[in-house]
Amino acid sequence: MDSVSAAPLPEGAKARRVYLSLRDQISDGRLCDGENLPGELRLAESYGVSRVTVRRALDALCESGLVEKRAGSGTTVRTKALRGRRAAMNFNTLMPQLVEMGQATTAQLLSFSYSPVPDFVARAMGLEIGEKAQIATRVRMADGVPFSHLTTYVPTAIARNYSEDDLATTPLFKLLERSGVQIKEAHQSVSATLAGPDVAEALEVAVGSALLSLKRVVRDVDGNGVEYLSGLYRPDMFSLEMPLERVGDGGGRHWEPAIGQAEQGGA
Repeated sequence: MDSVSAAPLPEGAKARRVYLSLRDQISDGRLCDGENLPGELRLAESYGVSRVTVRRALDALCESGLVEKRAGSGTTVRTKALRGRRAAMNFNTLMPQLVEMGQATTAQLLSFSYSPVPDFVARAMGLEIGEKAQIATRVRMADGVPFSHLTTYVPTAIARNYSEDDLATTPLFKLLERSGVQIKEAHQSVSATLAGPDVAEALEVAVGSALLSLKRVVRDVDGNGVEYLSGLYRPDMFSLEMPLERVGDGGGRHWEPAIGQAEQGGA
């Protein structure tokens, strides 16, 4: 995996807007490797900002390794910096892929406590309103670059079987199973949200940046909720994919998820 340092975001809301827009165009392939960006003046006109603002955004992209600036040659896209850095997850096989990711990446524990869970978590897990659980927040990193902000809620009776240090070094699924939990099923949903100040700082993105939001409730063989996960992911480093196949006959032909089929390769 290529190592890419996380450059600080440029100062100023306008410069961050230009930076994030160009970064997203590079990460999703609209701007290709080797392609020259428009000149500073043209970019300034396109975004309705000053050339100084554009220069700040380009400097941040250069520090991130996403572009290369050469005197007389302009600014060139370098997508090699993204290769191996972005995780592409097949939606149909997401659970084992997330477990594997937990083993292949590092985590930083930001907070750890036994506190009353929010009402929506209690309802989702079947806990009493106001019941305490272990609440832990971690940031996962790939090559030192943060890509996910994870908050987990685990019932106290289960969580007492492992320590705060364990949570900082071992994937939660392994800790649950080591605690004797027999996991049977999970329900998860994916949506989008915007980064608030605390999450933005932890993920090294601008406040208001778009994030993928994943909610998951894990249940044991008796139907009890054993974990609630609220995960926020940087879309420039994490994507969800779903293979589809065309099924049916005549006018009834339609697309259906190709359950159990994993895409080869990655984004």
